[in-house]
Amino acid sequence: MITREEIANVLDQPVYDGDGNKIGDAKHVFFDDMTGRPEWVSVKTGMFGGAESFVPIRDAAMVQDHLEVPYGKDQVKGAPSVDVDAGGHLSETEEHRLYDYYGINWDSVLSEAERTDDGPAAAGTGTAGTAGAAGAAGAAGAAGLAGTTGAAGTAGGRTGREDAMRREGMRGDEAMTRSEEQMRIGVERHESGRARLRKYVVTEEVQQTVPITHEEVRVVREPITDANRDEALAGPEISEAEHEVTLHAERAVVETETVPVERVRMTTEELTENETVRGQVRKERIEAETESFTEGETKHPRDDKRRGGK
Repeated sequence: MITREEIANVLDQPVYDGDGNKIGDAKHVFFDDMTGRPEWVSVKTGMFGGAESFVPIRDAAMVQDHLEVPYGKDQVKGAPSVDVDAGGHLSETEEHRLYDYYGINWDSVLSEAERTDDGPAAAGTGTAGTAGAAGAAGAAGAAGLAGTTGAAGTAGGRTGREDAMRREGMRGDEAMTRSEEQMRIGVERHESGRARLRKYVVTEEVQQTVPITHEEVRVVREPITDANRDEALAGPEISEAEHEVTLHAERAVVETETVPVERVRMTTEELTENETVRGQVRKERIEAETESFTEGETKHPRDDKRRGGK
């Protein structure tokens, strides 16, 4: 169980389930009005802090630098969304919803509140007070990070409905606060595909024309002149003779060699495009109602409503 003195170590710390999965970060701690004990911790589970889930803190424990709760990550993220009023309180109805969701018996919560000596008992009531938000006034050892407790249940005969009406009605300055939801939009990066380079070998037919030469025999006859007469008469007068000439020719020879021709690599580039995101947000509207009275009437405008009038 987390004590009030440990609240400073809980806030803004990671929250893990029993299997070691991170659920989110602890944002607020809520105290039970009757016992004064930490009762709930709100955990930011959205990527941009837009989602916040409530988790019972009674069975949680600080383990080194994080808070560990005995509930699974999916269970916490699926917890019902609850409203916290302007005073930082959970209504009794909202607490009922959370206790039921986590399988905690409401009667056992009341019995524990009646037996505890850690905080003020709510006289004359059988219901637990609403939990107060972690905030301004510092609890002991919390360094001002965890704060005020909520209003004390239904003590003094005031019903939970009347207390809720008091919190949600007019303030001391007779003004209402109008709130609305705002949509926060972010982007997340995910894997959209893969590209790869693959090298393989193909065989192509290549044709090229090259000139080649060859030798052919041509008989040249020369007349006897004074210049060659001596060479012509050097041999026998009448004889048989033979003269041989070697002929040469070229032929095409094909050889291949491997040479580098280019280098190929892959790079990525980011392209930005606009995407329209749609969502729903809730807004509060405040309208004024007026009623007219006939001359001489002094009744309060709400009298007709109490009697079923419009």
